[in-house]
Amino acid sequence: METFIQQYGYLAILVGTFLEGETVLILAGFAAHRGYLELPWVIAAGFVGTLCGDQFFFILGRWRSRDFLARRPKWKTRIARAEQMLARFRVALILLFRFLYGLRSVVPFVIGMSNIPPAQFVLLNAVGAALWAVAVGTGGYLFGNALEVFFGNLRRHELRAFVVIAGIGILVWIIHFYRNRKRK
Repeated sequence: METFIQQYGYLAILVGTFLEGETVLILAGFAAHRGYLELPWVIAAGFVGTLCGDQFFFILGRWRSRDFLARRPKWKTRIARAEQMLARFRVALILLFRFLYGLRSVVPFVIGMSNIPPAQFVLLNAVGAALWAVAVGTGGYLFGNALEVFFGNLRRHELRAFVVIAGIGILVWIIHFYRNRKRK
């Protein structure tokens, strides 16, 4: 496991945070605590991945919103919610939408559909991505510290800790997925 994390860890962070990322970045922060990765590089990879993912959805919203929405009618509810939030909390939403689980892909898409200038989105998106990467990556690192205080030497328990963190992330995603299916 150690070799795999060291060889592919930063790439996995980039890809994982491009797609969604909370669980990936928490796991990466924990791996940094365990010495498999370096925390500054974990944060940098998380920043780049989330920034690129959000820019992708912004561009998709700007250029292909009608085609995209025609194929995803289930997004209507989340888009309406994101549009209301954008009208009310424009700058704050752009800075903090990554912390709103379930709206992470929708919000930059909606922002792309709006009249917000791309340069303004890029700037605010970069600041928000940096805040998110530092908070979540460091959170995973500090979680490792807390486990070490509680369990002592984590060497015997680290595989279980990785599995539990991943399991909690998957469970949250499954609950969110099924809640959204029931609403539609």
